[in-house]
Amino acid sequence: MDGPLIFNQYFSPLLILDFFLRIILSALAGFVIGSERARRLKAAGVRTHVIVCSAAALFMIVSKYGFTDMDTILGGIDINGTRGTDPARIAAQVVSGISFLCAGVIFKNGASVRGLTTAAGIWVTSAIGLAFGAGMYITGVFVTVFVSLIQFVMHHVRIGGDSFTSHNIRIKVKPGVDFTPTLTEQLEDWGAQVTSSSVIHHSNGITEYELVVWRHQEITFEEFDTFIHEHSEIVAGSNQITNAS
Repeated sequence: MDGPLIFNQYFSPLLILDFFLRIILSALAGFVIGSERARRLKAAGVRTHVIVCSAAALFMIVSKYGFTDMDTILGGIDINGTRGTDPARIAAQVVSGISFLCAGVIFKNGASVRGLTTAAGIWVTSAIGLAFGAGMYITGVFVTVFVSLIQFVMHHVRIGGDSFTSHNIRIKVKPGVDFTPTLTEQLEDWGAQVTSSSVIHHSNGITEYELVVWRHQEITFEEFDTFIHEHSEIVAGSNQITNAS
């Protein structure tokens, strides 16, 4: 008997439509979670989460149902372990395989790390896809709503280390100027905590200060720009937000 005929024997049109529904729901779940990341201008946005969730659902469907025809094709003969195949074999690879994708959105810059929340979001999105692929609709919907609420609430009500925003500040001052006391005083006024710092003396006499600082609220462009223009000894300055979320 041909393979397609065997699959038609096992999979009714209603079951096939159910497979489509699982993938569609997975795509919607990825869209919901990815939208929050996209609004915050993260590297992995809506498309990434939709594809990850849909792919995970498809892997689960293939893992559960893709070998239904093997016993019939082989006439009940056990060849190379195909009979009694483990339905979790392919799905299990999603858990480890998604790690490579998650690692691609994590970046370390000095003492700060970015992309951890996005990577965790991709990871849980793949798990939601597996849930939908397995037909666990209620669980998939619940986790989608739950994770979306966690992302939204924790962004507005931060706890512990998440309550700080990390900044990478670089300032260059004119030759012969000791800017350390002035910079220290300004950081105290801002209520910023220095986590790492370095001073570079260039051959042209310019001194460059590089600091990673944490603050409960972001050091705004206006605050930093005002500080730069109040001190004529500053040649150049930059303030880059490097918080992990």
